[in-house]
Amino acid sequence: MAQIIDGKAVSRAVRARVAQETLALKEQGVTPGLAVILVGEDPASQVYVRNKEKACAEVGFYSEKYTLPADTTQAQLNALVDELNGKKEINGILCQLPLPPHLSDKEVIARIDPAKDVDAFHPENVGAIMIGDYRFLPCTPAGVMELIRSTGTDLTGKRAVVLGRSNIVGKPMAMLLLQQDGTVTVCHSKTPGLAAITREADILVSAVGRVGLVTPDMVKEGAVVIDVAMNRNSEGRLCGDVDFAAVELKASYITPVPGGVGPMTRAMLMRNILTAARNHQAEK
Repeated sequence: MAQIIDGKAVSRAVRARVAQETLALKEQGVTPGLAVILVGEDPASQVYVRNKEKACAEVGFYSEKYTLPADTTQAQLNALVDELNGKKEINGILCQLPLPPHLSDKEVIARIDPAKDVDAFHPENVGAIMIGDYRFLPCTPAGVMELIRSTGTDLTGKRAVVLGRSNIVGKPMAMLLLQQDGTVTVCHSKTPGLAAITREADILVSAVGRVGLVTPDMVKEGAVVIDVAMNRNSEGRLCGDVDFAAVELKASYITPVPGGVGPMTRAMLMRNILTAARNHQAEK
């Protein structure tokens, strides 16, 4: 029977450290500041933005929210990003995705000052992650690494399998595992013989978005299983990719959904904002 990795508890510890370090920074006259841009009225995006505002308040950050109508033009959005790039009290800029279809998320991401790109989506920051010389780490993969670290697992030489190849999770996840000397395989929708590959994994990270994808026959006895996905099952309940009840019997550690990776994403965003504030202070 696996030990459940409590993402809420690990997240609280990260946020507590951020809050403590923020107090010390404020004594030096610096308050970390985040600007969040929300375009349109997508309900899920509104919830995510509120959660980020709340998280900022809890750790002592300053935050601004810019709500733009769904018919905002690319030029108008770019102009706002340019304005925020120049605001000294803003250390981090976050444009909530997805954007309305007529807007280019790539253009917006590339427009954000890399030193304020606390999502770590800018091509410059992505490249820095590739070579292991980075300002920030993408929030979800960084949160996964923190959860693995909390188990005491040494990744050196371990076989790690990542399911999913997205730019936001899968690809950077593989890089971070590799930087900790894991032997990494990335699988995706075109990978044949998936179960044979996943059965070799000492660490299995699933970030696909398919209910019931990972079943017990795909999991090595004693593996660390991290479920990044956030789905809804036929009953409307939140769940991940992993058949939790069945896989729990084989894994050594496993994350629940909800309460696993999700809380870590916001906590690592707070850490990135703090890092950005420190970097900006050091440049003065």
